Order: sequence, then C-alpha cells, then structure tokens
Amino acid sequence: MVERLTLGLDGALAIALVAIAAFTWKLTRSLRAAPWLQPTEAVPEASIDVIIPAFNEADNIRDCVEAVLTTVLPGGKRFEVWIADDQSTDATGQFAAELAAQHPNVHHLAVPPRPAGKVGHGKNWACAQAAPLAQGDYLLFIDADVRLSSGAIAAALAEAQSHQADLLSCAPKIICGCFAEWLVQPIMMSAIAIAYDFQAINDSTAVEDAFAAGPFMLFRREAYHQIGGHAALHDVIVEDVELARQIRRHELRLRYVLGIDLLGVRMYSSFGTLWEGWTKNYYLGTEENLPLTLLSAFTIALVFVMPWVGLLASLIALLLKPAFSWPVAMLYGLTALTLVAYGLLRWLSYRQVRVPLRYWWLSSVGGLIVVAIALTSVVKTKTGWGWTWRGRSLKVS
Repeated sequence: MVERLTLGLDGALAIALVAIAAFTWKLTRSLRAAPWLQPTEAVPEASIDVIIPAFNEADNIRDCVEAVLTTVLPGGKRFEVWIADDQSTDATGQFAAELAAQHPNVHHLAVPPRPAGKVGHGKNWACAQAAPLAQGDYLLFIDADVRLSSGAIAAALAEAQSHQADLLSCAPKIICGCFAEWLVQPIMMSAIAIAYDFQAINDSTAVEDAFAAGPFMLFRREAYHQIGGHAALHDVIVEDVELARQIRRHELRLRYVLGIDLLGVRMYSSFGTLWEGWTKNYYLGTEENLPLTLLSAFTIALVFVMPWVGLLASLIALLLKPAFSWPVAMLYGLTALTLVAYGLLRWLSYRQVRVPLRYWWLSSVGGLIVVAIALTSVVKTKTGWGWTWRGRSLKVS
C-alpha cells in the first residue's frame, strides 16, 4: 500500500514538474512581450477627464484624488476629475464634496439610484452617469484604490497617441498589505498574465484576444461613445474585458501595457474583501467555461501546491526511514526538481516584473486558497448564493 501511494505521488510530482515548466514558459513569454509605460516629457497637448466611480471608498477616495491632482501636463493643460459617488453609505460623499470645494477641477457627482427593475452591476451605472458630463479629448477611468504618480497620465497620453490607441489599458503594480494578499495576489497576477498574453492582446485583431485592466482604462472620447461606453454594459460584471472586446468589434485600436513603474493598486484590504472579489470574477473570467475553470484550478494546484506536498512526503519518509526502494528514491529526486523549478518560476517573475517574493514558501496555502476561490466562484455564479460585491447582490431576479 505504501509503495503504491509513493508511486502515485511520484506520478503527480512528474506531472507537476511538466506543469511548472509550461507555466514558467508561458509566463516568461507573455511578460517579455509586454510593453512598458515609460515616463515622458514630450506629450502632445490633449484635454482629459478622469472619472472615478466610488462606492463606500472613504478609506481611498481622498488619497486617490490627491494623487491624480499631482499630474503634470504640458502647457498647463487643464484636466477635470469626476468623483461618481454611487450611493455610498459611508463618508465617501462627504470627502468627495470637500475635495470638490477645495479644487476647481474636481467635481462631486451624486449618482442617482438605479431605475426600478433595471440591472446595473458594479461601477457600470456610476461610470455611465459621469461619462456624458466629460468633455475632454480623452476619458480616463480609474478605481478609487489606484494611486497614480505625477507622470502617469502624461505617459499614458503619449503612449495612446503614439500608437493611435482608442483604448489604452495599463496593468498596475499590485500592492500587497495583508497576509492574504501576499499569498494570493502573486498567483492570480501570474495566472492572468498567462491567460491574457500581452503579445496576443496587442498584435491580434481577434475579439477573443481582447483584454483591459479595469483599474486604468484611457479611452479616446469619440471611441468610447462609439462603442456605447459603460451604458451599453449595464448587466455585465467583468466590464473591463467586455469594453476591450467592444473596441475590437468596432475595429478600433486596443493597447495593453505594463504600468507598474507609474501606478499601483491595492485591490483588497482583507481576506474577506479578497475572497468576495475573486469569487465574484473568477468563473466569469473564463466566460463561464466549467472545464477551463476546473483545468485552471488543477494547474494552480500542480504548480503551487504539489512541490510542497512532495517536500512534506519526503520529510515524512526521512523520519520513517523505510528500506531503500526506487519509488522512495524517485520521490526525493522529483521533489527536489519540482522545488527547484518552482523557485526558478518565482525568481524569473520577480526579475521580470517584480512579482513579490515575500512568503513564497507558503505558496501551497495560497494555491489552495485560489483553488477554493475557483470552485466557490462556480457555485456563486451558477446559484447566486453569496454572489455579492461590497454587500450588493449580483444575482439577477
């Protein structure tokens, strides 16, 4: 029985080794092809409106807006900031009103309630109310948990105009604070970089290859209105990807870049918000493809959990000191190989885009959490049970 278990574990470790190699290759290929958002001083003059949808963002909204206001544009070009307060029940509205009173180019928009019987998921409703008020050449949608450097908007405008992009989206630096973020976020960001390959996004014209990162989306205003904007996506939850696909469907230009040197985002502040956020989006991110969701969860388990399972089994074997056998010898060898391969994966991702290495030895815990997120997301999306964001139900009656 023990020998059979050992042989089974050897087989799983061998499969894990192949999975880690494939994961590393795909991640490295995607990141190497990623364009970087670069600081610039040569920015063509353009007016811009920054729209920040906010629901119960009292902890974020002031810092977010003040970071935006450090923006430097050539020729002293003015820009407007719109805080779309989406029926917040905390102090978001109060802080937004104070910011509007202090700065002439900051506007507080109290978003009206959604009409009875009309679906308006997430920030789509708030963005749709603010967008018609914006008159700039470009519309920049950012989340309240985003922090921009003073040169981020100028760099984005230069990048968009240089490549004639109708939608420029930037992948921000992921800021981790709580323990759960350190465990889960590096895994999630790596998986997203593989699922949405930078080269395919920027070079392909296929709708299915389109992708955008919701925290930072810069639209040419005419293009935004041409595709119908957020108003056309009132019932869509993963609106950033769908907006990118609408750009492709209308044969407009999409560009996706790494902006980790110029902007950052802390997506979640606790395990509870992280769990709610990722279980909301995970299954939808695969377009509700159950086999793909299960395959992704299985791959995460192989890459991030199996090396440590092998290590635990090897330590137990060392303590029990069984008689020499090839299955046990293979267990030791395969465990060593998978751990080395996993270490190389994390080191390469750190070298390329500075994916945090903190708590890397607890990746088995992070991997198990991600697997649980994937499975729970299927249940929530299919049944509506506990399917919420910031306490608002996403289930359609």
